[in-house]
Amino acid sequence: MTQHPHPLALTVHQLGPQLDNKLIKQALSPQQLIPAFIGQDRAKSALAFAIGMDMPGYNLYVMGEPALGRFTLVQDILQQAASEKATPDEWCYLNNFEDERVPNTLRLLPGEGKILVKRIEALIDELLDTFPAAFDNPGYQRKKKAIARAFDDKYEQAIELVEKKALEKNVVLYEENGAVSFSPIIDGKPLDDQEFSKLTEEQRQYFYALVGELETILNEQLLELPQWKREVSEGMRALRKDTIEQAIKPLLKQLEHDYTTELGVLRYIREMRSHLVKAVLELLPDESDTDKQEESDNREIFIEEFVPNVLVHFESMSGAPIVFEPNPSYGNLFGRVEYNSSSGALYTNYRMIRPGALHRANGGYLILDADRLLTQPALWDALKLALKSGELLIDTLSEHAVTNSTIITPKAIPLNVKVVLLGSRDLYYLIQDVDDEFNELFRVLADFEHYLPYNAQTISYMAMQIRAQMQQLNIEELTADGLKQLLMFSFRQAEHQRKLSARFADVLELVREACFYAGQQLSSSLKAEHIQLALKGKQHRTGRISEGFLEDIQEGQILIDTDGLAVGKVNGLTVLEIGDTAFGTPARISATVFAGSSGVIDIEREVELGKAIHSKGVLLLTGYLGAKYAREFPLTLSANIAMEQSYGHIDGDSASLAEVCALISAITDIPIKQSLAVTGSINQHGQVQAIGGVNEKVEGYFRLCQSRGLTGDQGVIIPASNQLNLVLNDDVTQAVKQHKFHLYIVKTVDEALTLLTGVDAGEKSSRGLYPKKSVNGRALQRLSDIADIVNGASDDD
Repeated sequence: MTQHPHPLALTVHQLGPQLDNKLIKQALSPQQLIPAFIGQDRAKSALAFAIGMDMPGYNLYVMGEPALGRFTLVQDILQQAASEKATPDEWCYLNNFEDERVPNTLRLLPGEGKILVKRIEALIDELLDTFPAAFDNPGYQRKKKAIARAFDDKYEQAIELVEKKALEKNVVLYEENGAVSFSPIIDGKPLDDQEFSKLTEEQRQYFYALVGELETILNEQLLELPQWKREVSEGMRALRKDTIEQAIKPLLKQLEHDYTTELGVLRYIREMRSHLVKAVLELLPDESDTDKQEESDNREIFIEEFVPNVLVHFESMSGAPIVFEPNPSYGNLFGRVEYNSSSGALYTNYRMIRPGALHRANGGYLILDADRLLTQPALWDALKLALKSGELLIDTLSEHAVTNSTIITPKAIPLNVKVVLLGSRDLYYLIQDVDDEFNELFRVLADFEHYLPYNAQTISYMAMQIRAQMQQLNIEELTADGLKQLLMFSFRQAEHQRKLSARFADVLELVREACFYAGQQLSSSLKAEHIQLALKGKQHRTGRISEGFLEDIQEGQILIDTDGLAVGKVNGLTVLEIGDTAFGTPARISATVFAGSSGVIDIEREVELGKAIHSKGVLLLTGYLGAKYAREFPLTLSANIAMEQSYGHIDGDSASLAEVCALISAITDIPIKQSLAVTGSINQHGQVQAIGGVNEKVEGYFRLCQSRGLTGDQGVIIPASNQLNLVLNDDVTQAVKQHKFHLYIVKTVDEALTLLTGVDAGEKSSRGLYPKKSVNGRALQRLSDIADIVNGASDDD
């Protein structure tokens, strides 16, 4: 092992953030903090601006990834704003007595909807109590009998006249069950049928002629009988109508008096008067012997025709509504009209109109998931139209136009709502590109940061919310080492030594899982060991695939060397993401070089396994080689680069540093240390650039070396710019501390080559030449020789 640290090697203190014990102690001390959302000042400012701009078009798009606390912050700020706003008016639909297919709308003060419904229902109950009892009034019965008596008098007079003429001709008139018949009289006695049949033919014919004459007289006398009956019916109807109007008048008068200042309600009551009379006239009998079931049916009919349909009830002084619609379908957003079936046909009415999220949020705020909303283009267009027109209309024609049904078209309701869309960054820019109306309607953007500042305020608020979560799980105390471990987890999520992750929901999830282990140990405190148990538990639950890769390498099924030397071979590092699991694993990168002019061939690209960014990284190698070595001669070579035993798609340019080192090793025949792994991307000038997933990559290679036994020569080379992203686990930091494992940072390809080969890369002299025995000098000479061979240069013999 090296006694003196390498100048490019990192110390243990550079492998992760250094926590300030004073901040930890301050965060754990009892403080009177007002619960607040952590960080996101930019987003808070945008939310406050959007809420304050009470004008059309200033709707809000909240941009950020899930688990950043978008919904929580939006809800907290909206609740504060909504509590200060006036409670919106209520809207209800009324029966349009002139055209039931187009229900009318009515605006009511908050809380008045329930009252009006109860008043109308009470009116209906009073009507049912009044009728048919009102028809038992002696005055009504006397008028009813008078009308019937007038009819009877006319009828009796007509019958008496016919009966008198019949007696004059020795014929008696019989009236039975409303039927009139005649019978001859002989010897003062009416004849029955049997006696009549015994008469002579001449006598029978005489009586037939006589009866025919009397029937003619009878028909003449009763010719106006249908008119008499119509007069009776009209009289009775007029009597019933007048009785109903007189009985209803005081009931409606009281209602009108109570709503004198409500012109809309007053107009509805007056429109309702004549239709109430008509309904009572048609539905309620004038006798009080109906059964209870029929009364119940009648009440339901009256309710369906006269009681207002209040879409949304608001409590007075409750502030503006805040509605989150998780599933924004057309019906859930704009409301719908329900239908019932009768005899194979669909029917509906104004009472079957159901509100949507826009109705519930009208006068307040509506929160929607942009990804779910924009998967339905027709719904998005309908929402834009509603926001631009300021009207909320339920479209029923498109759904039921071809069915055997009654179709109603409710009138539009004025819409005043502020819409908040929660969506991703990519979706925001996509909408801007494809929809010209988007910026007109959503003028405000709340951009959520991925990071939180590492300062006393952030840590204090985090500790407060962590303890609040613990109290729900009956864990009382948060220890200092426990808070440190949680902060280290947040640093790791952020992949930054000076910033915490804004995904605080992940921290709370870890707290809940750690509290489970604390509860198992009957501990009332949350300690670092409990958090480590939770992390190891999750790693164990999701680590089957990563362990499978490690076993394949150990068994030799995947060829990876962690010691020795090899020409044209280097250990690259990759990150695999499967579901919510990400882990690093080494991959051998090999290169071969031979005389030819085909250039550097990326085998992954040729077989269509290399995606665009990876292929770009390989193409940069040619630019680097040409700029570095081929200034005096054409760059002519044939080389193949491949990531061995890779059978899936590869993307990203983080292997380009390893690939150029393997390629130069193959060009120079200088072997590379297999104990070192490399990650990093390069540009055409040989500068090493930052990559992602540096912690997973380092830990993935460390696990392999640890399983084979740490030798003290093993380590990982990373870009210098990634040093700030290191938040490594305790196993790696302890190994580095004991000089059993090393991390090196490099800024150039030359620094990486020197580390990997143990040979000085070499710098150009003042004459523009590299030292002959240096890596660069040997690469320059070898490329020159290949160019001579390929281009047919001859000896000067």
